[in-house]
Amino acid sequence: MSHLHNDRKIINRINRLQGQVSAVHKTVLDQDKVCLDVIQQVAAVKGAVNGLMNELIEAHLRNHVLQPDTYDANEVEEFFKLLKKYRE
Repeated sequence: MSHLHNDRKIINRINRLQGQVSAVHKTVLDQDKVCLDVIQQVAAVKGAVNGLMNELIEAHLRNHVLQPDTYDANEVEEFFKLLKKYRE
């Protein structure tokens, strides 16, 4: 997936996600924070991961699966298997 290193949208999502995970870690270490603060932040991380996954799926479809000159039935099948795992 050499095209991903140029995709600012995906890079920005990853950077945001790293910041959110770091914030969860800091909140856990802060004795003044309560469990609900951590749960709220983890929910935000989950949303960010889902958003990143959606962007990655879209990028993969656009750059590898839906290109008529590079269509590969095996790759499509592998992609569907991956989607099934993601939905579990």
